[in-house]
Amino acid sequence: MMAIDDQKSTSDGKVWGFLKQTFRHSASGATTSYRTSHQTHPPVERTNPHTSASVSSVARSLLPTRRRLKLDPSNKLFFPYEPGKQVRSAIGIKNTSKSYVAFKFQTTAPKSCFMRPPGAILAPGESLIATVFKFVEVPENNEKPVDQKNNRVKFKIMSLKVKGQMDYVPELFDEQKDQVSIEQILRVVFLDPERPNAALEKLKRQLAEADAALEARKKPAEETGPKIIGEGLVIDEWKERRERYLAKQQVEGVDSV
Repeated sequence: MMAIDDQKSTSDGKVWGFLKQTFRHSASGATTSYRTSHQTHPPVERTNPHTSASVSSVARSLLPTRRRLKLDPSNKLFFPYEPGKQVRSAIGIKNTSKSYVAFKFQTTAPKSCFMRPPGAILAPGESLIATVFKFVEVPENNEKPVDQKNNRVKFKIMSLKVKGQMDYVPELFDEQKDQVSIEQILRVVFLDPERPNAALEKLKRQLAEADAALEARKKPAEETGPKIIGEGLVIDEWKERRERYLAKQQVEGVDSV
């Protein structure tokens, strides 16, 4: 009887130990699966739309700006050094994008510099040569020209994509400030007019082309349209014909009397 009881207790202990071991394995497996599920599926955080928008705007600002204009020269404005005189420079501007683009000049010395035109709207592929005027200060005590590196006068060209052909107004850049791109900041470089060089010869060619384009715009329009006389005086062709007709009627009336 005692042997049977000992065998029974021994078998019960084995069964209980097996159950305890099985329970431990299942518990550890559940814990591992819980941890794994939380590692593979992190909690979803709610995002603020305003925060994401601001982050995207910052990311766009860090990206390199895509150029809409091609400039020639690319980053300088060459002027002949003639102290006490107003000198000119020129820069070619071409719209290399597939849309209409407005551009605008700005300078750190608006009292001694001005641009013609100060801004315009270019069609895709269109180009022009802008002229820049600058007064050259006379150095004190007949000193040498100001060191190019210390010249603080700079020019900035900005661009703005527009919907289509329209009249240029500077307010376009104020109304759409977030869409304005800085194309280039141009540094002033003086050239010795008595020493011919490649940059000076190129500047002369660009100025001659700009003057020719200006004269072409001043020429009278065709006979089918209004006449342009002088600096913008417009005379309507039909009005002129009417005046001649009335004058002729008055002369005929006097002759008949």
